[in-house]
Amino acid sequence: MMRLRCVILSTFASLVLCGQEATFRADTRLVVLNVSVFDQAGKIVRDLGKSAFTVYENGDKQTLNVFRQDDVPISLGLIIDTSASMTNKRDRVASAALAMVKASNPQDEVFIINFNESAVLAKEFTNDIKDLEKALRDLDAKGETAMRDALLLGIEHLRHSAHRDKKVLLVVTDGEDNSSVETQAHLVQVAQQNDVIIYAIGLLGAEEVASAARARKQLDELTAQTGGRSWFPNDVAEIANITPEMAHEIRNQYILAYTPTNLAADGSFRKIRVDVDVPGAVVRTRAGYYAPR
Repeated sequence: MMRLRCVILSTFASLVLCGQEATFRADTRLVVLNVSVFDQAGKIVRDLGKSAFTVYENGDKQTLNVFRQDDVPISLGLIIDTSASMTNKRDRVASAALAMVKASNPQDEVFIINFNESAVLAKEFTNDIKDLEKALRDLDAKGETAMRDALLLGIEHLRHSAHRDKKVLLVVTDGEDNSSVETQAHLVQVAQQNDVIIYAIGLLGAEEVASAARARKQLDELTAQTGGRSWFPNDVAEIANITPEMAHEIRNQYILAYTPTNLAADGSFRKIRVDVDVPGAVVRTRAGYYAPR
């Protein structure tokens, strides 16, 4: 009688092969990185070879097992601030979010969470532009700002419901978080544990200076630690140019993967650094990951 054989290839990359032997074992553990490379002028650097990249984990050089530059479809969450201060910005934000979706891979799946003092799943995963447009136009602006709670809900929704391996959140907000239960440190940890990239647009021009500075610092930390990027336009009209740029970046990232030399399942945080053999280049990827237990 033929026996089923399944080999789990990766804790991080969910790869399973099935053959004819009834054996189950963890062969390897891939750490997957989505990497953006920019030149000194801020333009995306394409068509680099594998030899141009060097990856370090906790200072130790790693050997790349996977190297690709593909436009892979993603699971995307639009996390939209609908606090009272967003009333006059709502339509432009909706248009900019739709512009990003239209400039993205047609096979992307997108959901929407809106937040004020609480976060609500406003639209389940879809790639129907008309459905997304209706959901964005129907959002009401009122209340306070619980951004971190909304991002945590977005991460949880990606973890349980996403159909794509690459997971991204875009948060659009116009002020400092003043209502969340979730802490900044824990949110960063959960995002890193679930390999979620966070992008952010902060419309902070109307905020009090100290409050705007705190909000900017928090958004910069969230995006830097997860491999994303922050924009802080002076006017809401500018985001119409930002979101297509963001989509272009996501579609032109390099995908690197390696089996860590340290295979200890100790739950520790491992710092990651990616160097590129391009003078003056800026590299963005997640700051690290948590080893399994």
